[in-house]
Parts: sequence; structure tokens; C-alpha cells
Amino acid sequence: MTLRGNLSYIRSMTDPASVTPLPRAKRAPIRRVFVRDLQLMASIGAYAHERDALQPVRLQLDLDVTEPADPGSDQLETVVCYDKMVQGVKAILAEGHIQLVETLAERVAAMALAHPMVLAARVRVEKPNAIEEAAAVGVEIERRKA
Repeated sequence: MTLRGNLSYIRSMTDPASVTPLPRAKRAPIRRVFVRDLQLMASIGAYAHERDALQPVRLQLDLDVTEPADPGSDQLETVVCYDKMVQGVKAILAEGHIQLVETLAERVAAMALAHPMVLAARVRVEKPNAIEEAAAVGVEIERRKA
């Protein structure tokens, strides 16, 4: 998929016309959509040697999501699809080198929050091979819609 294709994909997954409208209740129920231990290869890092080769990153994604008007509808169009979120992460990584895990976390959170049903995003990005003596290093952020 090209960069243009990746960006089109992200726009299409967050297009309000393709999402079932939110419930009208002011205090609608919330559910959590999550992706655990997503392991991908990325061009990431601030050091010169990190630009030479891809390295593994591990992501955790927790989304607070407004439930649809009919939570039992059993229709994919009425939920936040975790597969589309994963495809969005892959599209971000395909855009090119990212220096900081903080930047990657911010971009993933912004992508998730672009979906009309997502109220909050917690994103954890880990680099398991960055420091030999550590199982992983990284960052975790939480962002909410205003």
C-alpha cells in the first residue's frame, strides 16, 4: 500500500458516514476496545544506527468507546473495529522513519481519536531491543477528546 493509499485508508476508517450514529443519551454506556502486544517492525529511533534497519516495536492500545444505540446489534458497522485500528497503526509506520516512541504514541492516539465513537485512547509503545539489560523501554500516553 502506498503512502497515499495508507492515508486514504485512515480517512475512510474514520469517515462519519461509514459509522453508525452515536446514541443520543448524554451518559451513554462505554465499552473498552483493546489491542494487546501488537508486534510490528518499524523504522524508529533517534540514533544514527537506528535508521539503518527496522526494529521491533510492541504496542498496547486501549480505547474508551461510546456504545452504539443497540449494543447487541451484532453488526460490524456499529463498533470500533480493532482490525481497522491495527491497519491504521501499520499505515502510520509505513509513512517513514519516526525518531521518538513518544511521536509514534501521539500519532496512534490521534488516529484512534479521529473515530467518532472513540472518547479516549491509551497507547503504550515499547522497544524491546533498545537496551540489552531491559525487557523493554518506551512510553505510555493517555489522550481524551475535549
